[in-house]
Amino acid sequence: MQAQTEGRREVNLALLLRTLRARGPLSRAQLAARSGLSKATVSPLLAALEHRGLVERAGTTTTQGRPGQLVRLRPGAVCGIGLDVHPGHLGATITDLTGAVHLRRRADCDTSVPEHALDRLADLTRRALEDVPDADWAGVTVAVPGRADRATGTATADRLRWREVAVVDGLAARTGLPLSRLDLDNEANLAACAEHDSDPVDHLVYLNGDRTVAAGVIVNGALARGADNHAGEVGHMVLDPLGSTSCACGRRGCWETQIGLDAFLHACAPRHDQVHDPELAPGERMTILRTRAERGDARTLDALHRTADALAAGLSVLAALLNPQKIVLGGYFAALQDWLVAPQRHGRTAITASTLGFTAGGKGAALAAVRRVLDDPTVVPVKASAPKTGGSHEGASA
Repeated sequence: MQAQTEGRREVNLALLLRTLRARGPLSRAQLAARSGLSKATVSPLLAALEHRGLVERAGTTTTQGRPGQLVRLRPGAVCGIGLDVHPGHLGATITDLTGAVHLRRRADCDTSVPEHALDRLADLTRRALEDVPDADWAGVTVAVPGRADRATGTATADRLRWREVAVVDGLAARTGLPLSRLDLDNEANLAACAEHDSDPVDHLVYLNGDRTVAAGVIVNGALARGADNHAGEVGHMVLDPLGSTSCACGRRGCWETQIGLDAFLHACAPRHDQVHDPELAPGERMTILRTRAERGDARTLDALHRTADALAAGLSVLAALLNPQKIVLGGYFAALQDWLVAPQRHGRTAITASTLGFTAGGKGAALAAVRRVLDDPTVVPVKASAPKTGGSHEGASA
């Protein structure tokens, strides 16, 4: 019976934390109404969250003439670290419980050598932990541009030349962090979760717009992973059976060979052009190409128009097959949205540009790490300076 009671308490603590994240700041009465719990139940639960430093007072509100103490999530109380891996560079993102980004860092790296990449990921993790010394940390999640086996903590990514790389074990060995706080997932899945976090529609597709073309699919508000956790490999839909370009998967005619970032850059400029310079961040390359397009450069505009057409062909398949409310285009699609996103029309499905650009996977990874606390706030220890009683909310009658 005690175990059942403790289990219900953990569930209710998580419910209040999620309600505050979605709707806060709220008074005790508002929290009770939004969560479906009684005010008598909410008061001690709020005190428990305050003891862990997860919530704080946020002024007062007046409801039906009665003052009420507002409560909100405490910014920076708990942080999650998201690491993202790309050909030639790595990224680190820190978010807190509110979803606010506290830091975004990029590091060049030869990611085709797994051991070197893991060394640099460990360095980024240590630096990120140093950047938030006063916060509790929820964990670290790694976003990889390929297949992520969460059960074994390994990743396989053709573009990185990775085959069953032990990412989680490798990070644990290099950082000393417990395995329970380390995870990995496919970049497109995590990016879709980041988009869904900002606009929680029930049916959403995120298309990443990078060297590998993959989709994260939200169905009925939850991530669709597929039978073997490989759902979303839409870049390997064969849309041009007679195509002359070989795909990294070994076939020809894959959608990725038409709209992948490498294919787009090749169409825009010869190999010696600065847009192929690996020292430039993807966003910097897109700025150069956007400037050329605005100036009327014929080759750039031709590449944009052909890419938009090829993008439309695949999006029509996704819209018809999955019937999402919204398809979000990320990566370079979003960076060049005037030419690649604006022309897209697919029935009732809204086609929008991501506001996160190339950082969507990293933010999604950080949010995934934070979710550990949102699922179970008791993993955060009670603070030594916490108030001794739960009376801090008793004065709020509304």
